[in-house]
Amino acid sequence: MASIFLIGPMGAGKTTVGKQLARRLNRAFHDSDREIEAACGVDIPTIFDFEGEPGFRRREARMIDILTRKQNIILATGGGAVLREENRHRLKNRGIVVFLDVNIDVQVERTSRTNTRPLLQQGDARATLLEMSRQRDPIYRSVAHVNVSTSRQRHRRVVDRICRMVEQYQRDKNSQSSVHAGTPKA
Repeated sequence: MASIFLIGPMGAGKTTVGKQLARRLNRAFHDSDREIEAACGVDIPTIFDFEGEPGFRRREARMIDILTRKQNIILATGGGAVLREENRHRLKNRGIVVFLDVNIDVQVERTSRTNTRPLLQQGDARATLLEMSRQRDPIYRSVAHVNVSTSRQRHRRVVDRICRMVEQYQRDKNSQSSVHAGTPKA
């Protein structure tokens, strides 16, 4: 089975759901933000402080390249990973991309639990999240092979739904490949 890459906004549950999905499927789990922190020896807010968002995004692109080359993994990406074309291409072509969608109220509630999100540290968090959603939602949808809502659902139920939808996606993809393989060339 192909690797599964989880994308979506902060607070969608990519890390929590990803860990449970990895346990269910007996696969290695990776979180691109945690891998960046481990490689740098500092947390994401510190990287933002010293390098700004552009510096962080460069590091993120390198890590996405490394992680998407691994086989049979579950990868939780940062919410902004899809902003770079190279990341979108790698994610879409190296595995199955699952967009974890979440409504704004749930997102605000989840992200308010910590202060480790640099992009939410200034101004109105809700307004920031709405603006990010306006910009990023079409990108998430264009990259994803599968869309799953995590709003007000238990993580186990989200994992069940991802498993079913990924299996269906693979069946559909395999049946299309079979049809095209049997099509005579003109």
